[in-house]
Amino acid sequence: MNNEINPVLRKQANWEGLYFYQKSNVLYQLTFSFTKRFLNRGDRTIDQMVQAARSGKQNIVEGSADGVTSMEMELKLLNVARSSIKELKEDYEDYIVSRHLNRWQPGHERYDGMLKFCRRHNRLEDYQDFFEKWTDEEMANIALTLCHMVDKMMTTYQQQLEETFVKEGGIKERMTAARLGYRTNQREEIERLKQALQAANRRIAELEEELAKKR
Repeated sequence: MNNEINPVLRKQANWEGLYFYQKSNVLYQLTFSFTKRFLNRGDRTIDQMVQAARSGKQNIVEGSADGVTSMEMELKLLNVARSSIKELKEDYEDYIVSRHLNRWQPGHERYDGMLKFCRRHNRLEDYQDFFEKWTDEEMANIALTLCHMVDKMMTTYQQQLEETFVKEGGIKERMTAARLGYRTNQREEIERLKQALQAANRRIAELEEELAKKR
């Protein structure tokens, strides 16, 4: 008898362990500090940037939670998160251009060091001591690099989820598989009991025959 029933609910992803979540958390805290330090009070861009950074982080969390029952919803929320990160990236690019700051591209003396730092470090504690020390140019370029990395990581993660969805289906498909598995187990158990009953009846007949001979 097969005792395994296909699970209906998916196991929730450990979102805190996802590198793109960790980097998105850094982005949110960095953006909060950046807007406070370098944007004038009352500037509407402050709320826009902070909310975009927060949306990126929060939708990763919500997507992971909703993914337990709906992979479709998880994919949608992750796409919302990516859109928010792209919006944030646009705001940082606008800031650099409007202030005539340097965009650290390949070949810039700070580019390789910045890239290495952002690749190696994912957690907030790796960055937060610099939030009050970096210039606006440094913070903006770090933020842009993190935005790019988060988007790239999330794209790969979404592709993996889509492949899983194609193979396993959504909750409706998993519920059907679970019901079929349950019914299969029921049939197997009934057949096992039938065979056991037949064997018992044969044994009873044998014992009755032996008893009759002894009489």
